[in-house]
Amino acid sequence: MEKSVSKSDYFVIKALEDGVNVIGLTRGSDTRFHHSEKLDEGEIMIAQFTEHTSAVKVRGKAIIQTSHGEMKNE
Repeated sequence: MEKSVSKSDYFVIKALEDGVNVIGLTRGSDTRFHHSEKLDEGEIMIAQFTEHTSAVKVRGKAIIQTSHGEMKNE
């Protein structure tokens, strides 16, 4: 059995306050929430888009780094 390896870029989210929510959204005809993480200040999450995840929503103060640049969510 061969493992499927995703070639998507990784992105990094660094929480600038306690309680930053990172929410994964599904692909397909109906967009739905499928995963949620809560980060505390200083915590870093490294993630990537997959065959199941087409979008990520970030709530709270955070720095988001991608291959396209860095953004600060206020």
